[in-house]
Amino acid sequence: MAKAVVLFLRVCVQLLALPIYLLSFLGIWEPFCKKIFFPFFTEKFSASYNRKVSGHKQELFCNLQEFAGPSGELTLLEIGTGTGANFQFYPPGCKITCTDTTLNFQHGLSKSMAQNQHLQFQPFLVTPGEDLNQVADSSMDAVVCTLVLCSVQSIEGVLKEVLRVLRTGGAFYFLEHVAADPSSWSYFWQQVYNPTWKLVFDGCCLTREIWKNLEQATFSEIKLRHVQVPLYWTPAQSHIIGYAIK
Repeated sequence: MAKAVVLFLRVCVQLLALPIYLLSFLGIWEPFCKKIFFPFFTEKFSASYNRKVSGHKQELFCNLQEFAGPSGELTLLEIGTGTGANFQFYPPGCKITCTDTTLNFQHGLSKSMAQNQHLQFQPFLVTPGEDLNQVADSSMDAVVCTLVLCSVQSIEGVLKEVLRVLRTGGAFYFLEHVAADPSSWSYFWQQVYNPTWKLVFDGCCLTREIWKNLEQATFSEIKLRHVQVPLYWTPAQSHIIGYAIK
């Protein structure tokens, strides 16, 4: 019965979003979404989201400097940098390499870089998280990934690359929205909205159990906890936050 209700409501949502589905069928929505809508949405959303998770991010990144190499300089790789919403939380002097699958976020990214002169920015890399071949093995003290694993093609592929580029003892920091408790109303609505959500928000999936991928990867230690972010009236309030050590 519950599955039937989910399917019925899913169709209702799809009917409401019918213009977008038609644009997608005509091959118009995807390029428009990637080049115009999603970068614009991300820039506006990031400011609001950062206000809601500021405390979580401050707590998460407070020990970043502890993973610096012998020289005291912290080398950091950020996967899916977007508009640079994490820059303000990184320690002064951090040498950061930013990556993303596209240059479409450059407007917001350039503003964030100008506002965070305490960082040393390295050349930007256009590459997916599953293929970081431009980054040398064991070359990073820390890797950061926030609100990215929800939309990558392969979580396992990204984590494999993270482990490759991290030096032994380095840390992978994450903050991701995830599937809610299956017994909750939040999970019910995630099931309803997921197909349309993925279409509208450039492949973002609401129902990934990312903590399981982290637990299955070969990190030596994982510090992870589930939190609720007050993104009211959205199905993306359930998050995981923490870091894993190689």
